[in-house]
Amino acid sequence: MKLHQLQALVAIAESGSIRAAARRLGLSQAALTKAVRELEAEQHLPLLVRHASGVSFTEYGSALLGHARLVVGQLQRADAELARLRGQAEGRLSIGVTPFIELTFLPEVVRRFREKMPEVRLELFEGLTAVALPRLRNGELDFVVGPMIPAMPAPEFECEDLLLFNSVVIARQGHALGGSRSLHELLDADWVVNYAPSAYDAFMRNLFWQHGAAIDERRLVRAHSLTLLLSLIRHADMLSYCPEPLIVAEPLRDWVQVLRLAEGFETGRLGVISRRDTTRSTAAQCFVDCLLQEIRRRSRSARAEDRQLCDLLQLLV
Repeated sequence: MKLHQLQALVAIAESGSIRAAARRLGLSQAALTKAVRELEAEQHLPLLVRHASGVSFTEYGSALLGHARLVVGQLQRADAELARLRGQAEGRLSIGVTPFIELTFLPEVVRRFREKMPEVRLELFEGLTAVALPRLRNGELDFVVGPMIPAMPAPEFECEDLLLFNSVVIARQGHALGGSRSLHELLDADWVVNYAPSAYDAFMRNLFWQHGAAIDERRLVRAHSLTLLLSLIRHADMLSYCPEPLIVAEPLRDWVQVLRLAEGFETGRLGVISRRDTTRSTAAQCFVDCLLQEIRRRSRSARAEDRQLCDLLQLLV
């Protein structure tokens, strides 16, 4: 396999067509098509399906695309690092951020990072686990600031620990089940949750199974954005399960309540999650340093809002 062939695959996936991919790479359509066909011939496998509306990837093409993205992404990061050493523009940094970091520490972290590296194009994704991990795996994200889940493959990912937190069951204030004292009183309610498919067993075990609570899976709605999740809690009377620090964030603090249940849940661990096969760029390290500085600053603050937040966290940095 040659680099230009892998670059062609990535460009086609991101552009949606051979014409757009060729334009993006500054090549003719014929040259791009030739690169893909040579790759297919070398591997003795069809990688693309060509149709009137564009192209799609075969099973083999999708499998190779994941590796291609990692290779191309790592080379782009190497180019950016060398460009920085030459005093040129740094490039792009793509990060997934879990909601309670997004709603608490993130604004000041971004402001500080932009002051230090204004030339970097920063791209942020809402880092709910089910959304962020696939993007980290295929190379779309440089790293994720989020919870480390038991089902996360250790050979594939590594986590730099930042803090520990407890998780709680929540509902809108005034919910009919707001006075419940046991998880078993909540099994006939509808829930909105988020988990990665690979983490289903760990999620269910922590929330329900370890307490002998058997819930009909049809009661669980998976929401892949914080906006959807909050909307269903607030307007559809659904229950949810989230990191406790999230409840003191501005969008939730005035209308969410914690259900004080007899059952306890495992302590969550949050950190900077990266693929083991990557090297952290200068820009990525700068962002992590800004995050560490802001967490430490808030932990020492005397402001009531900061104390309320940090009292729900156990810092590991």
